[in-house]
Amino acid sequence: MLSFKPITIEDKDTITAYTYPSDLLNCDYAFANMCSWSFLYKSEYAIADNYLFIRFYVEDRGRKHNAYMFPVGNGDLQHAIDMIEKDAETSGHPLLILGVTPEAKNKLDTLFPNSFTYMVERDFYDYIYLREDLSTLTGKKFQSKRNHINKFKKQNNYTYLPITPEIIPECMKLEQVWYEANKVEGNSEDLSHERRSMIFAMEHFNELDLTGGAIVTDDKIIAFTYGSPINYKTFGIHVEKADISYEGIFSVINQEFAAHIPQQYIYLNREEDLGLPGLRKSKLSYQPVMLLEKNATVKRR
Repeated sequence: MLSFKPITIEDKDTITAYTYPSDLLNCDYAFANMCSWSFLYKSEYAIADNYLFIRFYVEDRGRKHNAYMFPVGNGDLQHAIDMIEKDAETSGHPLLILGVTPEAKNKLDTLFPNSFTYMVERDFYDYIYLREDLSTLTGKKFQSKRNHINKFKKQNNYTYLPITPEIIPECMKLEQVWYEANKVEGNSEDLSHERRSMIFAMEHFNELDLTGGAIVTDDKIIAFTYGSPINYKTFGIHVEKADISYEGIFSVINQEFAAHIPQQYIYLNREEDLGLPGLRKSKLSYQPVMLLEKNATVKRR
């Protein structure tokens, strides 16, 4: 029987001992994401038989029930899946695993032939890029990005600053402006949830192993971003906010941050587009090397 406990900052070393050495690229495995969004998903973890298990809660037709991430570890995977299936049964629901990649799907189908139903979730595909591509923007495919940056540089003198506790209040002032500018009927709850996760992240910036950067011009912060490691070769970018009255500012903060991320990270995961057309167009324009397919997966009874 698995014994789950809520994910807290104090669990960082325990959880990342499994996630950092893994080959899993999903943004969902970034500890900072697990922790800063736990207020919404009630995220919990358990360790058993050389595996890390993550359980959280999703709402379906007004009812909340358990969902799981694909187990992380090097033990007996078949036994690991059996364990979370038994845990799911205690709540009266079939086993639901979210964020199942093609590699994970192949493993499930090998161990449990014809036992799972898969539902592709395009809105939750992760956009994964080469860090070097985004930091250098070399080649014809990035010409338009370089043009935006050059235009910004001609019009503005700016400084790039790493995020430190001293500038966090100014970053959050910009977030307030962004929030008010983007809040419309139908999205206020989602934006409020994002804000709550950001406040938590900013208040525990160093404890969550976050790295961030900001663009300063005219003595004010006009863009900021932050992220954290997913594994030893993949860095996740969790938040990016900017004052769009400065043309090209998103291209600038994107490139600057990529250039300041340690070179040990080969890949940058810029997370999902959530089905938002403008966000999808923007993320595709940066030429991802991989669209990481993710499936919702249900074990047939």
